[in-house]
Amino acid sequence: MTSVSIHDTGALFQIAEPTDQRRAQRRPGRGIGIDLGTTNSLVALAPHGAAPRVLRDSSGSGLVPSVVAYTTDPPLVGRAAQALQAEHPSQVLSSVKRLMGRGLADIDFAHPYHLSEETPGLLRIDVGAPVGSQADSASRRVTPTEVSAAILRELKLRAEAELGEPCDGAVITVPAYFDDAQRQATRDAGRIAGLQVYRLLAEPTAAALAYGLDRGGEGLFAVYDLGGGTFDISLLRLHKGVFQVLATGGDSALGGDDFDRALAARLLQRSGVGEPTRNQLDAARLAARAAKERLTEATATRVALPGLPELEVTRAEFEALIEPLAQRTLRACRQALKDAGLRAPELDGVVLVGGSTRVPKIRELVAETFKRPPLADIDPDEVVAWGAAIQADILSGSAREGVTLLDVVPLSLGLETMGGIVEKIIPRNATIPIAARQVFTNYAEHQTGMVIHVVQGERELARDCRSLARFDLKGIPRLPPSMARVEVTFQLDADALLTVSARELMTGVRQSVEVKPTYGLSEEEVDRLVMESLDHAGDDYARRNAAEARVELGRVVLALRTAVAEVGHLRELLPDDERAGLEAALAAADAAMADPDAAADPLNRARTALEKVSEPFARRRMERALNAGMAGKSLHDIERALADEDALQEKRAGHTPELLEPEEP
Repeated sequence: MTSVSIHDTGALFQIAEPTDQRRAQRRPGRGIGIDLGTTNSLVALAPHGAAPRVLRDSSGSGLVPSVVAYTTDPPLVGRAAQALQAEHPSQVLSSVKRLMGRGLADIDFAHPYHLSEETPGLLRIDVGAPVGSQADSASRRVTPTEVSAAILRELKLRAEAELGEPCDGAVITVPAYFDDAQRQATRDAGRIAGLQVYRLLAEPTAAALAYGLDRGGEGLFAVYDLGGGTFDISLLRLHKGVFQVLATGGDSALGGDDFDRALAARLLQRSGVGEPTRNQLDAARLAARAAKERLTEATATRVALPGLPELEVTRAEFEALIEPLAQRTLRACRQALKDAGLRAPELDGVVLVGGSTRVPKIRELVAETFKRPPLADIDPDEVVAWGAAIQADILSGSAREGVTLLDVVPLSLGLETMGGIVEKIIPRNATIPIAARQVFTNYAEHQTGMVIHVVQGERELARDCRSLARFDLKGIPRLPPSMARVEVTFQLDADALLTVSARELMTGVRQSVEVKPTYGLSEEEVDRLVMESLDHAGDDYARRNAAEARVELGRVVLALRTAVAEVGHLRELLPDDERAGLEAALAAADAAMADPDAAADPLNRARTALEKVSEPFARRRMERALNAGMAGKSLHDIERALADEDALQEKRAGHTPELLEPEEP
């Protein structure tokens, strides 16, 4: 080894260069920003420099649960899938982001799935096979990348419905601590979903982009990002629209899901359940998540698991359970401060991102660690999608001035040398995009080739780091030991995706590889899935609509039958002639659902007819419930209760200020 050269490809780089030919072909204002989350995902737009906005469904929710149900073909996504989770736990997948870009050897955290590796390094989830069972050879196996692609496809459809035409491309956010394999898996998921992925953007950087534009902020900021399944801490310098990441850290297998599991385990223990079944585990986890959300406002709540006595859970008990997990995030915060050469009092603010930062204990510990109350006046669920939308708008070709990003490498990149030792080529927290070169020599006499083994991580031995790629450089001259000279170049693009090349300096023999991580789909598999998606897009869309219509009709039928059973033969609520009409409509709905190949239209017509004929009955039941609730109360009491409810809803909604353009640098 005789020389080392590391250099940035630009001290401050514009996100999209005016000379970029790909940019010239894009359609301004048609780029979308996607926050692909562990628990929930969002899609946002910020066309032509406008303030970003999250796209919402008919109920006003911008959150799409990151849940996919393989009970139908194509699978259901979001709330429709979530509604089936209790009934079909082994066929409904959630929190798969934690499995992205990983192999079996990496999975050292709790999960409810049966995982396999048919091909070494390619993780698959056996749909329908519970943990501990032998997977049925006929059961469906899907990769985490395919599951994420289904979620991205749903978000793409929501955006195109808003735009009225196909979107041009997307910026997809990833945790800052995602390694190369996890980033590549995310990019592949975007391709399978039919998206042109403009760029992968680190979640804390996206939050800083949205937050900085909103507040016109300048100075040093920490972005504490605790989501459902991942945690990131990033330290950034903000100055008039320039965002420079100084250091980053975190844990890609730590988040609010772990809080839920800790509380679920305690609930089962307190209920005297020794070896819980899969259904009991799922029910306990869902109950724990709901209790966690209620404890954000309340100091105590009651939880009822199916078939078990009701329990009281206090906020103090919950906080004691999550304290060890919270401390893991704080250790990463202190390490990031050390890496950046900063002390907590030097920061100008701490920004909270991710739904799990709503937990009061988390806010308290963050304030203690950074010596200041955290800033949370932007909705922590939406701020990442805002930043992604802003950058997507820029990359689509819209004119938006004064925005520059400077990101960093989350983990060191290097090569394995003799003895299994890692020689780091690009150190952790180096600014990207970046290129680095290092010259190596031969070990043995008459050596005519080298195996280039690329690894990622902070350990000193290659066996303790993540293996990214191997390739051979052949044709080296037969020279005595230490006489050959091989220059190896690492080049990272703005997405932190890596290309490695090696060149023998005497002969000019050269070999390069665009690093395809060990844990991921092959290029051929990605291309196959993309083509399948395109070939069957129309049929898939029709089947998805039919599946969703079936779920909605089934929900209405179940609710109506439950209501009819509750009122019994009370004719004042359900006269005989209306009962006959209801029974006829229910029979028609049953007939529509009995056809496994029914399209969406007949199912929707049956649901509409059922809702129309049941409307008088539903109105009478509602009036009776309201009369019972108001009995014995004065008008003043009722008005005060309504006012209290409005105030609570406003508090829960939070305040989302409008974005401001940055000052000119």
